[in-house]
Formats: sequence, C-alpha cells, structure tokens
Amino acid sequence: MRLDEELRLQPAERRDALRRQRIEAWIDAGHGSCALRDPVLATLMQGSLLSFDDERYGLFAWVVMPNHVHVLFQPLSGWTVGKIVASWKSFTGRRISAHLSGRAGLQPGSSEPATREHGDPGRIWHREHWDRFMRDEYHLKQTVEYIHQNPVKAGLVACAADWRWSSAYPGNATLQRGSASSAKEPARLEPGAPGDQP
Repeated sequence: MRLDEELRLQPAERRDALRRQRIEAWIDAGHGSCALRDPVLATLMQGSLLSFDDERYGLFAWVVMPNHVHVLFQPLSGWTVGKIVASWKSFTGRRISAHLSGRAGLQPGSSEPATREHGDPGRIWHREHWDRFMRDEYHLKQTVEYIHQNPVKAGLVACAADWRWSSAYPGNATLQRGSASSAKEPARLEPGAPGDQP
C-alpha cells in the first residue's frame, strides 16, 4: 500500500497523525463505499445512534456521512467505547448488508428486515475505529464544530444545518441528549423517508 510506504519514511512520532490526515482526506473526497448515501440507511444509522442515548451513553454531536460516521459521546453505566461502537456496527451492519443485497425488504415502521437472513457486518464496517479523549472544553467545542462542518467540507451542503443526518440539523434538536424524545425507542426505518439525498 502506497500510504504505508510513505509513512515508513516519516519520523515515528508523526506517523499516526499523518495516517489520520491522509485517511480523513480520502474519506472526505467521497472514496470508498457510500452505502449511507441512501436516505433509508442514513436514517437507520442515525436512529441507531439515538437508540440508547442517556442509557448507555450521552450523545453530544453526530453526523452520518455517505461513507463514514462521526459521533461525540460519553459512555455511561459501565459501558465502554468499544462495546458501544461494536453494538452500533453489529446492529447496522447486518441491516445495511441485507438492504444492499436486496434481501431486506425493510418493513415500514420497523428496523427489522423482512427476512432473518443477514449479511456479514464485517463487510460494511472496518474492524477498528478511531477515538479521541476530549482534553478540555475548547477541544470539545472544536470537535463539535468539526463534526457539524463535515458535510460542508465534503461539498454535500452549503450550511451544516442543511444536513439531515446530523445533530446540527434543526429538526434533530429535540433528539439530543436530555430531551424528552423518542431517542430511547428502537431505530425505525421508513422506506422512502423524505430528506435530502447527498
């Protein structure tokens, strides 16, 4: 892989940062699988993030992009970052795979595929994930801004508030942490749900 060759030439202390920068630029350019470009699948992913808000974790910000997801959250009640991310990947991976393979026939008003045959979630998500520790309030605010501006940076919308699958979207304000919303209900999919298609 060309990136690995380039990184070997860099000082060891710069390799991780450089790898992250290169991969983020590649993703932001729209490379890779863009399964979440489908509004049904983006809605599924967003619903999954909201499902256990204030139970397993507290959500601060999120964005579902066509080929990746950013989530800023704090684990709660003994849950770890790894377990939370694994549950999101497992739940959504099977449903996305089934939907993409045409086996799903997603039921209106349900997050369950019509068939019990699920695809392999490993083919949808990368095994690893990146996480960062928020150092202070300033770092937290910068991270929220980065998350919200991701669709703008990728050229999908002109304004962060126009991206439907983000905590920046005004219609999602009642879904955020601490609200009396349906965030704790299972994620629901409605095929053909209205919304901007990237």
